[in-house]
Amino acid sequence: MELVRIGIIGDFDRGKHSHWATEAALFHAAARLGLAVEPRWIATPLLESDPACLSGCDGIWGAPGSPFASAQGMLNGIEHARTRDIPYLGTCAGFQYALIELTRNVLGVHDADSAENARDGAQIVITPVQCAVPVPAGSPALAGEGVARPVPGTLLESLCGPEDLRGDFFCSMEANADFVPRWERAGLRIGARGADGEMRAFELPAKRFFLATLFRPQLASSYPRPHPIITGFLRAASPSALRSAP
Repeated sequence: MELVRIGIIGDFDRGKHSHWATEAALFHAAARLGLAVEPRWIATPLLESDPACLSGCDGIWGAPGSPFASAQGMLNGIEHARTRDIPYLGTCAGFQYALIELTRNVLGVHDADSAENARDGAQIVITPVQCAVPVPAGSPALAGEGVARPVPGTLLESLCGPEDLRGDFFCSMEANADFVPRWERAGLRIGARGADGEMRAFELPAKRFFLATLFRPQLASSYPRPHPIITGFLRAASPSALRSAP
């Protein structure tokens, strides 16, 4: 049975259900594909000092859980995936930090950041949610199920189909829409939009697999029904997929 090694970049917290769900979703997808999967959490401080620790990973998953112990470590891990064309899946904070990394290292906006880290920063690409939904006191501004509408012709649509997705959100931050034209000129393609047109997923079509979602598909995965985004990611990360790539 073919083995796929997945580096999960982030700071594992045994109290976060989304972290346990991330590992479980990989096993659900592996069972469907007939693969063996070896997930390994890689803490952000280690990525800051030694990004080469990702060597040997067939795929990289940017996990939820910001703020991270090392924001720079998280960005280093995403840059490693993007520049080496290693399949990347980012969910929640993994979506947010992928946009920060792209803005800093491709657009050249070196002080790009999230309002979570630098509220008064000059180049804030991840902003507080503008159209919050009614949530219980103490919850993030965007919590629970929300719509994510796949954009026709995208990787996300090919994986999930054209119907609206009911994605699980748990965040108070989203992409700054003012940067979307600049990201698109740099090769980004919007993969899904929210009910009011907000970017809820994006992809880099020039890469073998680079897909990031503000929602957390791992929470909608089960053994009988692995989530198609995660199945697609694991398939792309398999060594046989690399051998068959043109």
